[in-house]
Amino acid sequence: MRSLCARMLLAGLAAVSLVPIAGCAPAERVDPVALAAPAAAPDTIVYGHQQEPPCVYGGWIEQAYLSGQILDNLVALDDGGQVVPWLAESWDVSPDGLTWTFVLDREPTFSDGTPVDASAVVHNLAYWVGGGNSTVTAWIGDYYDSAQALDDTTVAIRLTQPYPRFAENMTQPYFGIQSPQALETRTAEQNCTAPVGSGPFVVDRWNRGHSILLDRRDDYDWPPANSAHSGPARAAHLEWRFIADPTARIAALRSGEVDAIYDVQAFEWANLEAEGFALHSYTTAGRPQQISFNTRRGPFTDERVRQAFAYSLDRRATVEAVGKGVIPYEGNGPVSRSTPAYSEEAAARYPHDPEAAAALLDEAGWLLGPDGVRVNDGHPLEVVFPYAVNRTINQDGAAIIQALQVQAEAVGFRVRLVPYPPSAAAAGAYSGPDDYDLQIGYWTGINAGILHVNWRQDLPDRPNKANSAFYNDPGLEELIVAANSEADPARQDELYRAAQQHIADRALSIGVYDRLSTLAVKPRLHGVRQEQSQGGPVFYDAHFA
Repeated sequence: MRSLCARMLLAGLAAVSLVPIAGCAPAERVDPVALAAPAAAPDTIVYGHQQEPPCVYGGWIEQAYLSGQILDNLVALDDGGQVVPWLAESWDVSPDGLTWTFVLDREPTFSDGTPVDASAVVHNLAYWVGGGNSTVTAWIGDYYDSAQALDDTTVAIRLTQPYPRFAENMTQPYFGIQSPQALETRTAEQNCTAPVGSGPFVVDRWNRGHSILLDRRDDYDWPPANSAHSGPARAAHLEWRFIADPTARIAALRSGEVDAIYDVQAFEWANLEAEGFALHSYTTAGRPQQISFNTRRGPFTDERVRQAFAYSLDRRATVEAVGKGVIPYEGNGPVSRSTPAYSEEAAARYPHDPEAAAALLDEAGWLLGPDGVRVNDGHPLEVVFPYAVNRTINQDGAAIIQALQVQAEAVGFRVRLVPYPPSAAAAGAYSGPDDYDLQIGYWTGINAGILHVNWRQDLPDRPNKANSAFYNDPGLEELIVAANSEADPARQDELYRAAQQHIADRALSIGVYDRLSTLAVKPRLHGVRQEQSQGGPVFYDAHFA
């Protein structure tokens, strides 16, 4: 097996200006306990997650958390935000920034026995951009040109324009590599319920409505360079249980029914900590939980009305009251504070100012009616605000939204909240321009390249379903594309901040709170960590003391 140190040194040779590589320091990374042999069976970790996905692999973050236990990526992101080796032991980029060449480790195989070779990577790239993963397409669809296997272990990926953060973005679990043989020879349902990867676990069975059972792959020996041990996973089995109700999840943790849970309610955080549970919190980079305004039809086509709504809300006080010091307030709509190139100016653009909100509404012709709701030309200022409960929005988020509703109504809006279930969200409910006036949601990412995902124009010949404001601005798109291709980090940050300020000035999106990935783990379960590109739980190193 290639040593972890050697893997990191090989990657260091491939470092480029925007993709730094960690130094090799195994003594700081590996402890004697982590190197011990896996515990003897029975050794099952039971994990309580809040949502059941339609398939194990897909473009939704909840699927990425799950598929990350089964599929490996070319590269990983360490705790310092540096790209490190995984299936690829080294990589480089051509001087013109258009060709990325990855050299693969020779050892890895898929669980069906086929090799993880260059042709498999080429097949997966074609699969992703051909419709196999909409989130991957959102990230690289405008950049990917072609891929070629130069030999068994070398793949060259050709881009249409420079993309210095290409390797960094490929650390996201959406870019997990699947067996081409499985994709080609099995049914869609088989690949949905049990995708074949090269990861440390394989799917045993899916008990719909209850759990997915994963088994350790005993011949696994190619973890990412930032793992705490090498060889097979330390736990023999992983039960990924679905428990939608947050109170039930915490009760299951306290009773010992489960060993770890996801999505801890803010008011329980201090209680669980005092009870001795290990708590993990990861603030996802990318787009935070933000409110987008429908600019295609309705009252928010008027910039003054959008600004008035933003001024009407005391977002900070609301988040602090509900969040109990656990959920961070976020004023910036385009990107969260944990995202590089964050704009403080954009975040501070709309303080709570009901008087300014009233003046803007007066100027826009919306006058107070006898019932406190503003009216313009006989039409009430009613706006529709749907949100996906227990999918995009958890119970803490729902409480925040309900408080914001009251604040907006104090200046003359009538806000019609429409909570809807995960099943409706999965079916695409409330996603079109005629379905809502306001939309709350997030898009996780690693860097401010998320701006291209969310603000690329939504055109008939180039649709962009991630543009929830339905805002088409060629100048804004050009600014973001220039930032994505800029090789100088300082200049890139400057361009990204300019784009955030453009969005804030026009009140196209306002931040509410940072999206968290949280875990609570029982004291005797060690080695659970959070993957650093999305914050999902990683159980490869996990073991019982």
